[in-house]
Amino acid sequence: MSLPVPHPGLVISYSYLWANKHRRGQEEGRKDRPCAIVVARQTAGGETVTTVVPVTHTPPHDPASALELPASIKKHLGLDDERSWIILDEVNDFFWPGPDLRPVEPGKIAYGVLPPGFFRKMRDLLLKIHAKRKLALVRRSE
Repeated sequence: MSLPVPHPGLVISYSYLWANKHRRGQEEGRKDRPCAIVVARQTAGGETVTTVVPVTHTPPHDPASALELPASIKKHLGLDDERSWIILDEVNDFFWPGPDLRPVEPGKIAYGVLPPGFFRKMRDLLLKIHAKRKLALVRRSE
């Protein structure tokens, strides 16, 4: 499988580990889901650390900490017709590519890229949540 270069706005299939599950001692995500890459950065050792936010059908516990994905963007990404939200008060960090990437279909791990305007809106809300110290970070192991 050819892996894409991770970049902000790319929506991948990933076994996301929710922060509340991590706090209870779980180390693995229970469900593969679309996740949007927020940032991908190089370490001094040359590894790529990738930060993702999850997409879910479950309405957010705090509507101010999520963005609903418009139907047009869901269609563009090839996602289903159910309402979905990007949750922005928690993230997973992992070394790219990592063991938790999952195929969307054989040979493909990405759904596509978020439109730039929507990505900026998502990023700006995430930064506001981070500035309020309300962002939960789950560092994933190899």
